[in-house]
Amino acid sequence: MNALALGLVAALCWGFHDVCARFLSQKTAVSACIFTVLLTGLLFHTGLTVATGTLQTMPAPAIFRALAAGFFFVVATFGLYYAFQRGPVRLVAPLIAAYPILSVSWAAFQGVPVSGLQWLAVIAIVVGVSAVAILSDNSAEKDPPIGPTILFAVIAAIAFACTFALGQSAAALSHDMPSTLVTRLVSFALVVGIVAILKLPIWPGKQALPWLLAMGIADGIALMCVLSAGALPNAKYAAVSSSLFGMLTIVLAWMFLKERMTLPQWAGCAVAFAGVGYLAL
Repeated sequence: MNALALGLVAALCWGFHDVCARFLSQKTAVSACIFTVLLTGLLFHTGLTVATGTLQTMPAPAIFRALAAGFFFVVATFGLYYAFQRGPVRLVAPLIAAYPILSVSWAAFQGVPVSGLQWLAVIAIVVGVSAVAILSDNSAEKDPPIGPTILFAVIAAIAFACTFALGQSAAALSHDMPSTLVTRLVSFALVVGIVAILKLPIWPGKQALPWLLAMGIADGIALMCVLSAGALPNAKYAAVSSSLFGMLTIVLAWMFLKERMTLPQWAGCAVAFAGVGYLAL
């Protein structure tokens, strides 16, 4: 499976994860959601690593990068959950899914040639995302003010971009399974420390637990797909194509959560994800 295909699998998994995060975060403590999802993802990946016999030692540079990826993944996860808790999905999803802009900018900074059409695609993403944000009208809804929501979503986008860059770099220096496991271990350890220090709740309740377990497995598959692409040619395509989760999240929220979408907002989403789609070519 190539990097682009791995990213598309991740997009499907994260689309399911994020639309669930939207409705569960309304009724369940964010700390309990994150704790359960990350614990499930850690157990899933640990079992898979042991079962496939891929547990092996890693060189020091790969370990350090996997550790850093784990830190940024926690930041991204908290940003994502708090953004989706505030909502609406039509605003949050395109903002978080705009992290390919950072990937292309970082590639250009490192001296990788970026064509004029690729920059046009980046501009299209920015314009589309901005249109969705500006056209989001909360006046008839109970959603909180959009300022903090946008801030949480942007933090999540930046942290996801850092997670993928560092995690793919670690996978390229070592085997993808143990490097992803290190990222998972660090992420969960940090979350345990945060909930312990702040005395946050970790039990989500019986009603939310099955959904969170499914979300944890989906998140585990998605992160593994994107980071595993680090050992493949054109690894950046996995991160880029995985950002299409945003469009799937919006459609699912429109279908199942009955979130309102106007024609101009659909047009903004289409422009943004058309740009993402071109970068994935």
